[in-house]
Amino acid sequence: MPANSTAKRSVAPLDMNLLVTLDTLLSEGSVVGAAQRLNLSAPAMSRQLSRIRHLLGDPVLVRAGRGLVPTPRAESLRERLRGLVTEAEALVRGEDDLDLSRLERSFVIRANDGFVGTFGAALASLAAQQAPKARLRFAHQDREDVEALREGRIDADVGVIGAMGPEIRLQALFHDRFVGVVRQGHPLADAVTPENFAAFPHISVSRRGRFSGPIDEALATLGLTRFVSIAVANFADALAIVRASDHVAAVPARLTQPARAGLHTFELPVKTDALAVSIAWHPRFDADPAHRWLRGIVRDACMQTSRKPL
Repeated sequence: MPANSTAKRSVAPLDMNLLVTLDTLLSEGSVVGAAQRLNLSAPAMSRQLSRIRHLLGDPVLVRAGRGLVPTPRAESLRERLRGLVTEAEALVRGEDDLDLSRLERSFVIRANDGFVGTFGAALASLAAQQAPKARLRFAHQDREDVEALREGRIDADVGVIGAMGPEIRLQALFHDRFVGVVRQGHPLADAVTPENFAAFPHISVSRRGRFSGPIDEALATLGLTRFVSIAVANFADALAIVRASDHVAAVPARLTQPARAGLHTFELPVKTDALAVSIAWHPRFDADPAHRWLRGIVRDACMQTSRKPL
């Protein structure tokens, strides 16, 4: 009987480091970037990439202009691979018994300037008291990108969050409402009616650069229109313009409370829906004790920041 008729093909043991390397390569999209993140030389990372290509029988990353893009096979592995690596890291760290005093981990929270300005100090204090070696990085909320959560580029998304897909976890932190704001001495500081509210130039705060929204719809039911002459991407820019002009801005009350100091705030003369400010995360972090701690201090910071009058 031929020797190879019953013999099983030997399979080399899997080097788990290759999975970590592949996860980093897919996250960075660059051999140099992945090498820096893993503290390897560029030649060593190139050798690792060659081994990964041989293991998978796939190029994994291919040249596109000056950068690298993942192949369809690599793209299909991205989410499962991120979950495996995260679970392996938690296993090695032994985070079932989380010691916050020794936790050395960086967390990325995507949030707008209003959230950071209002709750950032309370969040920083809680983190410093409970986990002094942990780091928090606030990323700019330029767009609602679910891929950043899926790929682990951010740990949590905080804000007024729309539909992000059925797999994303979402928990409400608090509800907010729009208020109007003008400079001190502005004519609207004396009395506000729908008519004189609509008579002044307005500022729109919109990441997408929109000039109209719910306030315009509410005014339209009264037969009124306002002129929105400026659109900005964040609350800080809107309030800076309001301080030095006759423009009117409508902003969330709690999210801009500290930033509105020295300005005149008033209730809008039209009704708008309440805003649900939530925290979103990927389900692979559900059982991660360190991530549960992060979500907890975000909730605590929102609760600790007292509600004050307009």
